[in-house]
Amino acid sequence: MSFNFGDLIEAVEAAIPGDRPALAHGDQVVDWAALRVRSNNLARALVERGLKPGDRFAFYAYNSADYLVALMACWKARGTHVNVNYRYVADELAYILADSDATVLVYDARLRECVEEVVDRSPLVRSYVEIGGNGAAPAFAESFEDLVQGDGASLGIPRDPQDRFFIYTGGTTGMPKGVVWSHADLNAIGHAAAEAAGLPVPTTVEEAAAFAAANPDYPRTVCGPPLMHGTGLLTSYGSLLAGGFVATLPSRSFHPEEALDAIDRWQANRLVVVGDAFARPILEALDAEPDRWDVSSMRLINSSGVMWTQGVKEGLVRHMPEATCQDNFSSSEAIGMGVSLTTKDGTVETAKFVVGPRCRVLDDDDKDVVPGSGVTGKVVLGPPNPVEYHKDPVKSERTFRLIDGVRYTVSGDFAQVAEDGSVILLGRGSACINSAGEKIFPEEVEEALKLCPKVDDALVFGMPDPKWGQAVAAVVQSAQGFDEGAARDVLRTKLAGYKLPKLIVATGESLRAPNGKADYAKAKGLAGVA
Repeated sequence: MSFNFGDLIEAVEAAIPGDRPALAHGDQVVDWAALRVRSNNLARALVERGLKPGDRFAFYAYNSADYLVALMACWKARGTHVNVNYRYVADELAYILADSDATVLVYDARLRECVEEVVDRSPLVRSYVEIGGNGAAPAFAESFEDLVQGDGASLGIPRDPQDRFFIYTGGTTGMPKGVVWSHADLNAIGHAAAEAAGLPVPTTVEEAAAFAAANPDYPRTVCGPPLMHGTGLLTSYGSLLAGGFVATLPSRSFHPEEALDAIDRWQANRLVVVGDAFARPILEALDAEPDRWDVSSMRLINSSGVMWTQGVKEGLVRHMPEATCQDNFSSSEAIGMGVSLTTKDGTVETAKFVVGPRCRVLDDDDKDVVPGSGVTGKVVLGPPNPVEYHKDPVKSERTFRLIDGVRYTVSGDFAQVAEDGSVILLGRGSACINSAGEKIFPEEVEEALKLCPKVDDALVFGMPDPKWGQAVAAVVQSAQGFDEGAARDVLRTKLAGYKLPKLIVATGESLRAPNGKADYAKAKGLAGVA
């Protein structure tokens, strides 16, 4: 049951009606026939230019249909996907290209100026492919549109389920690190999720393609976040591998109206968000104009990477009563630790997750934390696991550990275990605040702040304190006139005294980057904390 994604997408392309839409980006629509032809042509062109199995294939681009066409070409040519944050400047781009040993860079024409700065500094890169730019690529590059032209014949090459897939993650300290997965292990995680949902688990790519072709409720996904991050990328390619459809949004910043327009136009049944930064504006738009969009087709709203406020989930379900809000407890290194579900029939507490059989919470002696004990433990996840961190054996050894004879990913997250066995996520140890020896997890305080009146978002971090070593500082986003006294009244009912913020700063500005991730550097600047 170990599949190579290149083999799988070829089988799906052969089984799905060619005139069915596969990709959309604004007015651009790519059907399954065009996806096959364009990705095959790009794959062949890059192989002819020297791409070998395992060569790194880097993506430095905004969301587009062409991004996903290029990803399919990467798999078909047996390239190794490397994501690059499109906000990176030249030095950061040069670092990723060098660290990953990239030989191909697909980039957006709007980022050409930055790419030009690194060409002479990136000797391993043989092929530069420019998306957009009206087909007029610079001398060092070739036009994506030129390379996707041709007869669309398949490459006809053997592939290996152990082909690699890199996910570069910024982490909390230092330069980004490449998390190395195999196709086989990512595929196994997907199969386990399907099995848990009661769906058939194929044994061959042909069988998988047949399942996809026979599914009348195939995934029709609207992707809000950037494809250059795991949440958007994995859910989007998962939809395509299941014979589905992916719509990305044309604006660089997130506009809820675009997402709702796409849901309405395509009768989408899946929506991908990153917590409140995406979900709250969608809810506000639906509250303001509840009859403007038909969202009755929605069945699954998927979020990962940040905590997602319970009230926002419940509000979305009010407008989309057949939808499930799925809050995923995952990271680039540890995919599928747990899930929290909200439906019209029931809810769970924010940050309380039901974990799968691969996940454990261990104490300092690597023993399972007893449910209901109140002990804080580290979260670990059993196989399938990443192969390694690229070029970082020290971090690999520290993160991917043998425990009781099983190789686990030590995620860096800390949690407690409730009496019913569910996991209460506290936060990442690297961000833990130490105040006079008491450990305070920022996420716990953030979630309490989001329950306070007129608080739209909150970020919490440690600040130097002459008496306690560190104290809790918070920045809250409020568009309606923040009342600190009222907020503190609520906090005193939710948190122990030592966890209460010593400093609370209010702002009307967003505390999130465009991808929904917390911008702690900005928050610390607003609070005047070095």
